[in-house]
Amino acid sequence: MYVATLLTNPAAPSLDRALPETLRNAWGGGDVVWLSPDEAVEFELSDIPYNRWDVWADLQGMGVDLIVQPVDGRRKQMLLADMDSTMIQQECIDELADEAGVGDRVKDITARAMNGELDFEGALIERVGLLKDLDEHVIGKVLNERITLMPGGKVLLATMRANGAYAALVSGGFTAFTARVAEMLGFDENRANTLLAKDGKLTGDVARPILGRQAKIEALEQISTRLGLSENDVIAVGDGANDLGMLGRAGTGVALHAKPSVAAQCDVRVNHGDLTALLYLQGYSRADFAGE
Repeated sequence: MYVATLLTNPAAPSLDRALPETLRNAWGGGDVVWLSPDEAVEFELSDIPYNRWDVWADLQGMGVDLIVQPVDGRRKQMLLADMDSTMIQQECIDELADEAGVGDRVKDITARAMNGELDFEGALIERVGLLKDLDEHVIGKVLNERITLMPGGKVLLATMRANGAYAALVSGGFTAFTARVAEMLGFDENRANTLLAKDGKLTGDVARPILGRQAKIEALEQISTRLGLSENDVIAVGDGANDLGMLGRAGTGVALHAKPSVAAQCDVRVNHGDLTALLYLQGYSRADFAGE
């Protein structure tokens, strides 16, 4: 059995109540269950509809996300999350670059790397090199003044942890940022790259080995094994090309507001919902949410 979930932006919930009924009837589905009024709804199906992606494209134009996935095992016991443009709304290195006066140059490299056009490690080394001699205290300034959490993140973490799940933040960014974000949101652990500094200034380099695409896969393998879980017990979320490995290996891999080239390689795409979409995908209703 499968389940079809329809989601929209919770900041402006606009799901037409007739829409899931019409779709359910066309696909021969089961009872329509509203997970949140005007925001999230689901119904079961015996098979994946042949025209799923045509319908998905039509619904995108209406501000609605459609996800079809197996019913069995969809509630996960571990969350593995990217940080930049996933759990927070910024790319940390771009914000540091703005402070260093090289923002436009770094943002262009970041965009190309996240779209899969550049090798991640090489792009990271090049961008960090442009930060050489930036005062180390700027990291704290950026954290306090520029970094904002992605909507729904606190509720996602609180609800999954209240239901016994483990949460790991794994980023190609920097430990100075993941440590703070992990603490703010309630992650159990965090992994990222370490910016090197000397005499209070960034050296323009990062510690080796660099945490990139393969390291995120290794985190999935290592943490799930340590917890006695299978990879199918994991829901992973990210937006960039360096997330594709872990998204493909996890039981549910969610491309959240992802780059088009990344989303095209994922079956679970959330373009309109926020991070609470990951709860609806697991069958939680808004009444089940913790931390609100």
